[in-house]
Amino acid sequence: MGTGPKKYSLTIQGHSTSLTLEPIFWQALNEAAASDGKSLAALVAEIDEARTTNLSSAVRVWLFERAIGRP
Repeated sequence: MGTGPKKYSLTIQGHSTSLTLEPIFWQALNEAAASDGKSLAALVAEIDEARTTNLSSAVRVWLFERAIGRP
């Protein structure tokens, strides 16, 4: 698995958007969505609603906080 960031496109809340994430973050995001019983788009939409920075950064922070057990 390469380590450089890659752009991924998805639709959240009816709007096309893209995330630029390293493959390890993309894998973790997919695993989190599956673990929570949510679609990837639904999980990203939740992160999007709560973010205060760009979406890719917000996803990384959300995944980090989840990994260390922060609510």
